[in-house]
Amino acid sequence: MPGFSSPRAKLLGVVSKSAYVYGPSEVREGTFIDEKVTLGYPLRSRLLKSLAEEGDFDDILDRASLGCFIGPNCIVRRGCIVYDDVMVESNVEMGHNVLVRSGTVIRDGSRIGSNTQLDGAVIVGRNVNIQSNVYIPHLTKIMDNVFIGPNVVMTNDPYPVSSPLKGPIIGPNTIICAGCIILPGVEIGEGAVIGAGSVVTKNVQPHDVVYGVPAKRVYSREEYLRKKAVYDRGASGV
Repeated sequence: MPGFSSPRAKLLGVVSKSAYVYGPSEVREGTFIDEKVTLGYPLRSRLLKSLAEEGDFDDILDRASLGCFIGPNCIVRRGCIVYDDVMVESNVEMGHNVLVRSGTVIRDGSRIGSNTQLDGAVIVGRNVNIQSNVYIPHLTKIMDNVFIGPNVVMTNDPYPVSSPLKGPIIGPNTIICAGCIILPGVEIGEGAVIGAGSVVTKNVQPHDVVYGVPAKRVYSREEYLRKKAVYDRGASGV
């Protein structure tokens, strides 16, 4: 099935013929855009405005789109949807069916796992590793070198529905293990570790290890690294 490439797009990488590229989107050198990927899908307000004018399906979307930017040496796998007004820097990889909404910035070297949603204006720092099935809402900030395990859910609405939104802030070098829930506005300090399945209701201090429901401090990052080293030696048979 043929896709669509806007005459305004600048495509310097490898882009599948079944991809849909709207607006003045850019794909830089060395980047691979897989089959059935959509780039530059317009924000709702721009789409509704474009509907008032005549045109076929792709013309409506293309006219509404501000385009997105995909930097060099990226991989965007089959089924991903990247909205307009998104910037993806170099050496970024996306798994299958990733959704990235308008206003998001993904910095160099980060990896976004399959079926993950960046559901609004989200900042993702450098060398961030986000595993599969993660939900990250509007106004979340994730600093450099963060690891986020699978099935983590972050939230941004303190008193649903639609109270003033406040996304979490995830400090650099933090580890958030599988299945955690991070409540709105929570700040996780640099180097903290959040144990699997935890519900984080309050700020976490730098270099603390917390877990539980609600999450509480159990020891320091230094102790965590000692435990990890012992486990690694045992697993390797050394």
